[in-house]
Amino acid sequence: MPTIGLLVLHIRLPHSISLKQKRSLLKSLLSRLHKEFNISVAEIGLNDHWQESLIACALVCNDCAFANHSLQKVHAFVENQFPNLPIVDHRIECF
Repeated sequence: MPTIGLLVLHIRLPHSISLKQKRSLLKSLLSRLHKEFNISVAEIGLNDHWQESLIACALVCNDCAFANHSLQKVHAFVENQFPNLPIVDHRIECF
């Protein structure tokens, strides 16, 4: 049975001073995550807030443990590679 893994990240963008700048920062993050991990990534909330965003990362695989491990790697990658975008909260779920 296929498993869907979902990672939701609540990210702060403390240096963003406009929605245009926020979109630029997020575009870089989203494309990098898609390229590095071959996952689906999208902004799913707080669209009108300049300095915050909710990001969803999803993947389909055949094992919840694998999905969980892969999404933990994504979380660690964001923390290490994008220190200017602190993670306020995160959640990993399997369906």
